[in-house]
Amino acid sequence: MPTFVFENASVLDTVAGTLLPDHHVLVRKGRIAAVSDAPIGPADAGRDARRVDLAGKVLMPGLCDGHVHVTAITADFPLLQRLSPFYVALRSSNVMEEMLLRGFTTVRDAGGGDHGIARAVDEDRVPGPRMLYCGKALSQTGGHADMRSPGEHQHIDECFCCSGLGRVCDGVPEVRRAVRDEVRKGATHIKIMASGGVSSPTDRIDSTQFAGEEIDAIVEECEAANIYAMAHAYTARAIDRLIVRGVRTIEHGNLMDEGTAKLLIEHGAYLVPTLSTYHALASEGVKCGLSPDLLGKLHEVLDAGTRALELAHRAGVTMVYGTDLLGDMHRHQLNEFHLRKEVVGAAELIRQCTVNAAKAFLAEGDFGVVAEGARADLLVVDGNPLDDITVLTRPETALLAIVKGGKFYKNLLH
Repeated sequence: MPTFVFENASVLDTVAGTLLPDHHVLVRKGRIAAVSDAPIGPADAGRDARRVDLAGKVLMPGLCDGHVHVTAITADFPLLQRLSPFYVALRSSNVMEEMLLRGFTTVRDAGGGDHGIARAVDEDRVPGPRMLYCGKALSQTGGHADMRSPGEHQHIDECFCCSGLGRVCDGVPEVRRAVRDEVRKGATHIKIMASGGVSSPTDRIDSTQFAGEEIDAIVEECEAANIYAMAHAYTARAIDRLIVRGVRTIEHGNLMDEGTAKLLIEHGAYLVPTLSTYHALASEGVKCGLSPDLLGKLHEVLDAGTRALELAHRAGVTMVYGTDLLGDMHRHQLNEFHLRKEVVGAAELIRQCTVNAAKAFLAEGDFGVVAEGARADLLVVDGNPLDDITVLTRPETALLAIVKGGKFYKNLLH
């Protein structure tokens, strides 16, 4: 792996939310070896180091999307379960490559992605962001990952090689076994379907899912494996019972209240809003496979998402960038910047997709910063995102270089 030096860069400090002009960054063996306000000479970089003069352009960490479903090639989840996993994997490789070219060098999969896709990316057989994955999300019978219609009587067999996003488990022994199985397969976190959802056919948005003792068992197994639990939840009632039990990240949260915001702060938990998926589903969901019967549930959470974002931001809740897009709607991944920017300032919004994500995912210092020891996941940007966050929504022209693990995947700097 080549050694190179970015010279004369304006380094974006994601923690402070400022630019550091005239800095120099040494990359060696896929990691950032040095960040300096003085030139890095051959004695430190080596005589064969490649030198890239950025002439003041912004150098910042790669972006992180904290809630994706890379295998969700359609919004029709019952159909997804019946598709060949080989077909889904090949389609998912396109999803991954497009994410990388938007500037996302790390993503956290929230159900469906597994060790196979993560390994293919790590081995550079498929260009894409590094993928943190939970394997199959855990759902109770009739929960958000149980895709049987009310009239179906089909028994759910233990076949976890299908292309669905989740697995059904009931009772403490079953949920413990499910967590241990996903940990065995390399899960970096565990996903709990803890309330009703838009795309599931038999539950209600305002339902809670899993008993308290089941959630306790899941969290305990996560802690034993030194990983954490994330949970899909909408209402304050659903979220509050998760936070006090040690769930680390709450996904969506559209129907939270001020008490929930206080609990999130008190327990050091993180909120991952996903506004872009609701807007995309409202305009394109049926065309992309969502059953028209489910649109009523969508409108229960669509407008509430922005209100929850405002409430959480005002209260000081730590948030992470997430999108939760499905099928052809993945192309709207950068729209989350547009949807949040009227509420959240540019510096904080950049933290949400960099340093906040790393902290939430137990990887502080590993990504999300331009700092010694961090992964060399870097973007060279033509423009200053601190002045205009929408520059990041124009990757075709604004991203002059995309580096992941010290390798260039896009380079217009020649």
